Amino acid sequence: MSKKKITYADSILELEQIVAKIEGEEVDVDELAENVKKALQIIKTCNLKLKNTEEEVNKILKEMEE
Repeated sequence: MSKKKITYADSILELEQIVAKIEGEEVDVDELAENVKKALQIIKTCNLKLKNTEEEVNKILKEMEE
């Protein structure tokens, strides 16, 4: 089974939903740690996507200068 590629925008939306639930006190104590762990994983994924995109753009710009 193939895994659907999650976009940066989808990740940010999911992160915003988690934050809203936590801020709105919609998460009980039992789910809080799980939600924070999920948010951390999303943040790590987004940071990696941003880093990879920056590297790719820099590579393209360098090629344009040549």
